[in-house]
Amino acid sequence: MKVVPIGERVLIKTLKDEEEKTKGGIYIPESAKEKKKEGEVVEVGTTKDGKELPLKKGDRILYGGYSYDKFELDDQEYIILDFKDVLAKIE
Repeated sequence: MKVVPIGERVLIKTLKDEEEKTKGGIYIPESAKEKKKEGEVVEVGTTKDGKELPLKKGDRILYGGYSYDKFELDDQEYIILDFKDVLAKIE
């Protein structure tokens, strides 16, 4: 199945956080950690006039905000967010 965002939206695959432990050897549970808001672009929508957004498949990005939609497909978590919530591209 292929998911294509409509309008000025971006479909990203969230990146899994690695297990984190303290210097004393205590593992920090996933629920207690602040999630990194980093992902990999899977699909990109277009602007209102049909032009391409300045992202492409495979780009790694940082995103902000809390207004995005999460869903899971084939045991992988995906997020669709507005392009305005993309903060930076990681190079």
